[in-house]
Amino acid sequence: MHAWFCDRLDGPEALVWREAPTPEPGPKEVRIKVAAASLNFPDLLIVHGKYQVRPALPFVPGAEFSGHIDALGAEVKHLKVGDAVTAISGTGGFGTHACVPAAQVLPLPAGFPLTDAAAFAFTYGTSHHALIDRAALKPGETVLVLGAAGGVGSAAVQIAKAAGAQVIAAASTDDKCAACKAMGADATINTSTESLREALKALTGGHGPDVVYDAVGGALAEPAFRSIAWRGRYLVVGFAAGDIPALPFNLALLKGASIVGVFWGEFVKREPAAFAAGMAQLMRWYSEGQVKPVMDAVLPISELAQGYARLGGRQVKGKVVMTLD
Repeated sequence: MHAWFCDRLDGPEALVWREAPTPEPGPKEVRIKVAAASLNFPDLLIVHGKYQVRPALPFVPGAEFSGHIDALGAEVKHLKVGDAVTAISGTGGFGTHACVPAAQVLPLPAGFPLTDAAAFAFTYGTSHHALIDRAALKPGETVLVLGAAGGVGSAAVQIAKAAGAQVIAAASTDDKCAACKAMGADATINTSTESLREALKALTGGHGPDVVYDAVGGALAEPAFRSIAWRGRYLVVGFAAGDIPALPFNLALLKGASIVGVFWGEFVKREPAAFAAGMAQLMRWYSEGQVKPVMDAVLPISELAQGYARLGGRQVKGKVVMTLD
C-alpha cells in the first residue's frame, strides 16, 4: 500500500507519501481498498495534535472514506469481499488501503456514487445527530446555521430543510451566502458585513432562531446566543474559528435555553442502533434528492496538500474529496 503518513505533528506540510506493508484485518475488522476520501476539519486538527483524539505516531490521517472491501476478519459475517462501503474510522483514509472495525463500516445502496459516499457519513451524520436527535427539531421552527457554507454547515442546511424548518444561513462572504441559497437556505447573513443580532431580529420578527447550529465558535457565539428564541437550543458542534467561546450562563437562564453538546464520534460508538437509524433516514433522503453532498473540489490524492490549503484557508464551500482510483 501507499499512504500519506503523519510522522510528526507539524501540520499537513509534514505529511509524507510512502509505501508500507499492506495491513491485514483483525478478527473484527475489514480491509478496504480506498476509492475516495474527504477532508473534514478534524483532519486538519489531528495533524497539528489539536484534536480530541491523538493517535500514536506514525498514522495515516483521513477520517472518512469509501471503497470496496477486499479482505475480511475471521469474525465478520455481515459483510463480504467486494461490498461497496463507506467508513468512519478517524484515521486511515488518505491511503490506498485501510483496516477498519466492521462496526464502523456502512454498506452502500446499489448505485450510490463512491465520491458522494466519501463526503456523506461524517458531515451528514453529525448534522442529523445534532438537529434531529439532540435538538429535536420540529417542522416550522427556525434554524440558524453558523459557518453554513462548510462541510457540516452545508449538510445542516439541507437536513433542516428536509425536516421542514426555516433556515437562516450565516457565512463570511457574499459568494458563500449565494452558495447557501443554492443549497436551499431561506435567508442568509454575511457575518463580515452585517450585524448578526440585527439581521436575526429583522429576519425572525424579533422571535429569534429556535435552534442555533454552531460549528464555528469564536466571536459569533455570544451574539447568536443572545438572539436565540425562548426555549431555544444552542448546538455546540465545533470550533472552526479556533477560539472556544465562554458564554455567560445567565443568558441560558433568561432565555430558558439549552446548551447542547454534539460529539458525533462518541455517539456512533455509544449508540450504534441510533446511529444506524439516523443513517438509514439520511440514505432515504439522499435517494429522494433532499440531501446531496456539495462538492467544492474533487482532487487526486497526490494533491492532498492543495485540499488541506483550501480547508485551512476557509475557502471551502461544501466538501473537498480526494480520489485514489
